[in-house]
Amino acid sequence: MRPIRAACLGAATALVTLFACTPVAAAATNTDSAHTKGGDKVITLIGHLAQQSRFPVTPGGPAAQGDRTVVRSILFDENDKIQVGETGGFCTTTTVENRGAEECVVTYKLPGGQLTVQGMVFRILNAEGGVAIPPPSFDNAITGGTGVFDRARGQVHADTIGTGTRRFTIDLDR
Repeated sequence: MRPIRAACLGAATALVTLFACTPVAAAATNTDSAHTKGGDKVITLIGHLAQQSRFPVTPGGPAAQGDRTVVRSILFDENDKIQVGETGGFCTTTTVENRGAEECVVTYKLPGGQLTVQGMVFRILNAEGGVAIPPPSFDNAITGGTGVFDRARGQVHADTIGTGTRRFTIDLDR
């Protein structure tokens, strides 16, 4: 059986939006970020993989189009000290050619509301067709939200910083 895909961690994913009063913004905002542009809000979170289940098209076989991975992670502030939320989502393998790709949909539950994120993660497989270690970085779109995240737009950049751990840089357009 193939190793579990850490590539989908939070798929990506972890996101937050435009506000000044929520505990997440106060705990996670990086005001000195080089990513800050114009009126955008940049928030950095650390995600730790909590659960991951795989549903392969061919159990015990090679990676295949249609393989699905379901993930849940716990989100912490940028210092990895204060828990600020969690993610839940799924990724579906769309191709195994050229080291593979997955389409991911993830929801981030945070104080004051939820954010939704969607997009592709490329190069999920190593040259032999197994899971890429470490999982690749990716950029996904913020597609919306609820509560204080109502009508949220922007993007999230995710980098693997340890086994089962990702840094999410959330760039919210105002």
